[in-house]
Amino acid sequence: MTGVFAVDVRDGPKPVGAQAGAPAGRVMSPHGLVDLRGLRGAPVLISYPAGAVVVVSGLPGSGKSTLLRRWSVAAPVVDPRASHVACEAVMPAWLPYAVYRPWARLRHFLRLYAQVRSGGPLLVHDCGSRTWMRRWLSRTAGRRGRELHLVLLDVGAAEALAGQRARARWASRRAFARHRQGLARLLERLRRDGPAAVHEAASVVLLDHVSRERLSAVAFAPPPAPRPATGPPLGPAPERAEAERRPPAERERSPLPL
Repeated sequence: MTGVFAVDVRDGPKPVGAQAGAPAGRVMSPHGLVDLRGLRGAPVLISYPAGAVVVVSGLPGSGKSTLLRRWSVAAPVVDPRASHVACEAVMPAWLPYAVYRPWARLRHFLRLYAQVRSGGPLLVHDCGSRTWMRRWLSRTAGRRGRELHLVLLDVGAAEALAGQRARARWASRRAFARHRQGLARLLERLRRDGPAAVHEAASVVLLDHVSRERLSAVAFAPPPAPRPATGPPLGPAPERAEAERRPPAERERSPLPL
């Protein structure tokens, strides 16, 4: 990896976390490629532009859901697991998930599309191995003047498998291998090409199991204030207003201006 590119980190007494009394820490506004792997230190609040779409990627069990729960006070979260659970709730217990997986994926995609179109900041849970998904999100958000940002959890296969064991929810061996290969390719492109490897994202933040715990909160800039309306002033023109204040007798001698 070639280092850290264009990172704005400001020390100061800024609150980190959504609750009152949270510890003060740093504020980071990432641009380009930001490699935080192995870095320890004080909590960090990561700040994104107004309306940004932030994709959190990594292997199953790498801590994406935990990170997104911590950040969910700042923006809605779209997680494919929610669609999986919703479909599972209406299916017979004996029916394998593989049978209705296409329906669950379609439901997730439609929900994601609706959330991106609705405006406002958004957090997206994604495995990170599907380049087409990031590019589609970037195009869809970009049409509305919003940026796409990526947070990539690089914790290694052993750490991810331990995370699956801790939550008692396992990805299939085939799915895990596919995600592992896709993530390895993405990390290799980032090592070789830097931020150009993910040109659809305004920033890529790389985390591991150490630095993951530092990003205690996320914030989004407020949307720009609406511009004041321009046009002719409301109400009668000054000359007409003055004429209407005159006594009726004077108004007969001095007709109202047209």
